[in-house]
Amino acid sequence: MRIPHFFLTIKRRLSAWWQGLGASKRPASKAPESLAKDRALGGSPTIAMPMTRYATVIIPALNEARRIAEVVRYALADEATSEVLVIDDSSIDDTARLAREAGARVITSTILGKGASMCDGALSAKEDLLVYLDGDLSGLQPGIVSKLCRPLLRDEADFVKARFGRSGGRVTELTAKPMLKVFFPEVAHLGQPLGGIIAARRSLMRSLSFEGGYGVDIGLLLDAHRAGARLVEVDIGSLEHDSQPLLDLTLMANEVARVIYSRARASGRLHVEQVIAMYETQRQAQAELDYILTRRRGRQRILLLDMDGTVTRSRFALELARATGREAELMTLLDGPNDDAATRSARIAALFKFVHQREFERVAHKLELRPGAIEFVNRMRRAGFMVGLVSDSYFVAADIVHRRLFADFALAHLLQFDAEICAGRLLLNSGFLAHPADEERRICKSHVLRRLREDLGEPPVAEIWAMGDNINDLAMLRSADKAFAMEPKSAQLREVPGVIVVKGFEELLAHVPAEHPEAA
Repeated sequence: MRIPHFFLTIKRRLSAWWQGLGASKRPASKAPESLAKDRALGGSPTIAMPMTRYATVIIPALNEARRIAEVVRYALADEATSEVLVIDDSSIDDTARLAREAGARVITSTILGKGASMCDGALSAKEDLLVYLDGDLSGLQPGIVSKLCRPLLRDEADFVKARFGRSGGRVTELTAKPMLKVFFPEVAHLGQPLGGIIAARRSLMRSLSFEGGYGVDIGLLLDAHRAGARLVEVDIGSLEHDSQPLLDLTLMANEVARVIYSRARASGRLHVEQVIAMYETQRQAQAELDYILTRRRGRQRILLLDMDGTVTRSRFALELARATGREAELMTLLDGPNDDAATRSARIAALFKFVHQREFERVAHKLELRPGAIEFVNRMRRAGFMVGLVSDSYFVAADIVHRRLFADFALAHLLQFDAEICAGRLLLNSGFLAHPADEERRICKSHVLRRLREDLGEPPVAEIWAMGDNINDLAMLRSADKAFAMEPKSAQLREVPGVIVVKGFEELLAHVPAEHPEAA
């Protein structure tokens, strides 16, 4: 919720008065918690800088073993740093161990994604001032934590962005800055609006929304601005970042544009509803198998997990129908013997017409995962497998569940949303479609395996494991090099030669190969 600037001003003045009153009662040997000003008539404000460590440094990290210890030690060396929190996205390398050994407090993120990690850090921080650093930084000048906190201590700012010597980058220059000039000219002067190195008060950060993808940094900036926070940019010199692959930059640009559009719309500055379709374009790009193959990055072994009934105990469509009062109608459509898969899926999609996208996402976040699923996925990724969720359900849900599992990708069909309202139209994922000559199984998960094996990337895919629970997974299990049936709902799965029947993910841990030295 947007906080009016008037109330923020009153809050700051009351806070300054209270802190000044408290400072007069503290012994001189103790440092004030924040800024203490001399309010003498006609005199200039004087600043009492804290003598003790007063900032929590938060580092979201995913597979940053190469540099994480260096960044942690750098942060702890700053005289402002009280603690360092590393929020680990279930890394499969030694990120967590190295960070802990370097002196950080390590917390596993609640869900995959930088935004969730940043939010987890704000909720776990002990200090009132928060500084966010990236886990892949190098070439940092001394004292950056103190430098970023200084405008907060002087009560000159509520939200501080770092500006550094390198250029803003392609997404900043070609996407973010032109859009900010149109929709938010008040912040268009910032040199690096997409940078993730920031400082702010804990109370402000806890009041903001954290996007799940590449748009988290621009979203925080715009939300802070819309809340009336004072924004300042501080030059911290030059630094080095690991570069992003070109296709990741494309998705980043789409996500940044979506976030700016959404904030402009919420501010009453956007009057062309059609641009919201940008979000659907970005969503569809992430769901395409061609994009997923570019992220294989040399991994030769792949694990495909069915979602409904295998990873989760219940079916997403059923839980959504219950939540929206459509259960009775859904039961007449599920597993109908007279419909082919495409027709049945289209009819179910039409059932959810006019349901808001937030309801789809809420139900996906609430789906119960089977015990041990996250540990099994993590162990398989450590063994060198690329792990993906393959679902006959909708990508809007599968995308959330795959991130809850800390898996690598999700493949599912796409629902069309107009201005975040379900239009009831289904777009079949091309990865599930057969060759034109294959009329027997026009839509089937087994075609995903065929497409993976046809990938021309080097080295080629050498082995595919699959896991399912029902008749719609049968062809996929038959096509896999190694197959598992999780408490199968259909007796046919028990009769397939070579399929290993299991009752839970705990049993599967015995099948995990030895860890691959280059899994990360």
